[in-house]
Amino acid sequence: MKLSEVLQKVRPLEVSGPTDLEISGVNIDSRKVKPGDLFVAVKGTQTDGHAYIGKAIEQGAVAVLVSDPLPAERPAGVTWIRVADTEDAAGPVATTFCGDPTNRMKLVGVTGTNGKTTIATLLYEMFRAFGYKCGLCSTVCNYIDGEAVPADHTTPDPVTLNQLLGRMADAGCQYAFMECSSHAIHQKRIGGLTFAGGIFTNLTRDHLDYHKTFENYRDAKKAFFDGLGKDAFAITNADDRNGGIMVQNTVATVRTYSTRTAADFKGRILEESLEGMLLDIDGREVSVRFVGRFNVSNLLAVYGAAVMLGKEPDDVLRVLSTLAPVNGRFEAMRAPAGFSAIVDYAHTPDALVNVLDAVREILHGRGRVITVCGAGGNRDKGKRPLMAREAALRSDRLILTSDNPRFEKPEDILDDMMAGLDADLRRKTVCIVNRREAIRTACLMAQAGDVVLVAGKGHEPYQEVEGVKHHFDDHEELRAAFELTAGAAQ
Repeated sequence: MKLSEVLQKVRPLEVSGPTDLEISGVNIDSRKVKPGDLFVAVKGTQTDGHAYIGKAIEQGAVAVLVSDPLPAERPAGVTWIRVADTEDAAGPVATTFCGDPTNRMKLVGVTGTNGKTTIATLLYEMFRAFGYKCGLCSTVCNYIDGEAVPADHTTPDPVTLNQLLGRMADAGCQYAFMECSSHAIHQKRIGGLTFAGGIFTNLTRDHLDYHKTFENYRDAKKAFFDGLGKDAFAITNADDRNGGIMVQNTVATVRTYSTRTAADFKGRILEESLEGMLLDIDGREVSVRFVGRFNVSNLLAVYGAAVMLGKEPDDVLRVLSTLAPVNGRFEAMRAPAGFSAIVDYAHTPDALVNVLDAVREILHGRGRVITVCGAGGNRDKGKRPLMAREAALRSDRLILTSDNPRFEKPEDILDDMMAGLDADLRRKTVCIVNRREAIRTACLMAQAGDVVLVAGKGHEPYQEVEGVKHHFDDHEELRAAFELTAGAAQ
């Protein structure tokens, strides 16, 4: 593609060099630059791409897009383009080079603190069940129809993201469903994309290590809906106090969902067990393999989006009844010794509240709740005592353990969590740094009818320690612990 074509969606402030040259690729990472590429120098949170322009040119870049003033001395044979903000320009440049993939299929974005993965994945599975080729961008894994593409971030950088979406469109995908993280929205990673619709799940404390204030975090989410077009839909959670704020300035068609109040899409629980629920959704009964009020909200968002995309309600509910929980999201396992275990990704105070409240509602006091959880290192420290307190209040026994300590000492993280507990809550809490031992201890404590919740890692098959990812899967550890308890019971 000609450089002039690649730049059609940006407004250059200054150009030095020809723009009729052929561009073979677009990159924001100088290490990935190949001969003939356009290098976009983005000022990121960790590094400034302008510092790597020389490296990019050495690698063969024939053009560079910058926001800093052009240097007086510039290598021959390289075109320089200056814009006001390369972070703003990266998305539109990438999507143009990749053939505007979101104009060739319908893209739906899901944002909020909790529920993004479940909603995006279920929509992907539902529309594949309807017979469409679909794409998925999620925390767990990306998919181009049935082809798995490993995910490193919830939402990739704009170049990687547009390459992925381009592959989806080229493969004939008619729909794509994507998690939109607050980081991605704030960093303009989704810039230049056209969304057919957006979904808001909920908003609770998270990522304040990055956003600094809850208001900044909220406004990053809101910016997604502010950017939707008039032909798009915006589905928001009427049960969340920020649900109205998200859509107050959008020009998209607004619809609401709720489990508690009047809404366009309404649902309630008729019956529930650890195996699933019988729901009433808009006056129709449907059995689902999901548990908890928070999952009713997730399913309502899926139902509402499918209806807004033109599907008949009865057809949507028929498919909904066949879908299974996403890997690491309230996955129930039954131990031979008669107790149950649940693996869940819950890693915020609100997520723990949702999962534990769901467990307690199902048990109705007929069994104990034993919770194993921790908190990630080098992330928002303020949520650690809140997580411990919410877990302790809703558990009969609490075991605090290591999650992904990253570059922090696990003991320091546990100290931060213990600071949220008063004397009474501390009496039912124990700290076991080794996560394997913590899970085994919980299972040895459990009796028939009890529920062991292992929270925080969900789908992750690793523990990150000092920059190294070591294999660790909560599902595997629970199954090994089940064998121990089965042996102990004989």
